[in-house]
Amino acid sequence: MTAVYIAAGSNVDPLINLPIALASLRTHYPSMRLSPAYQNKAVGFAGDDFINLVVGFETDDSLSQVIAYLHEAEAACGRPRDAAKWAPRTMDLDLLLYGDEVRNEPGLKLPRPDLIKRPYMLKPIAELAPELRHPVLGKTMRSLWADFDSDGHQMVAIDL
Repeated sequence: MTAVYIAAGSNVDPLINLPIALASLRTHYPSMRLSPAYQNKAVGFAGDDFINLVVGFETDDSLSQVIAYLHEAEAACGRPRDAAKWAPRTMDLDLLLYGDEVRNEPGLKLPRPDLIKRPYMLKPIAELAPELRHPVLGKTMRSLWADFDSDGHQMVAIDL
């Protein structure tokens, strides 16, 4: 079994789209776990606030199959595959970790570099899996979050 962690976020009807995406993922990964959800400002563009959380599960599915299921869940929320990168999102599912896999390919970097740079990814994964070790840095998620400079990154807990 491979431990998988996904960042889920939306700033277009997030209270509607996040449950749709999570229901789609739950059909494939019924034992998935969720971090707390947080509202935060859009990063990289002007737009409505995002609601973000992290999803964790274990699977025997291949990396390509997990990615296909992520695309399926994004599509269920109306996200086109060619959506602009720095723009409002009905759903954004980012693969953070696929076990200890390390990749640096066009369109696929594992572990996801943003994981240690974005509080809306790092805080939720640290809460969901505090003792999980980053496969490159070797530090726990709890330690990475404790060392993160979160000043200026307001995140408000939200009930989904």
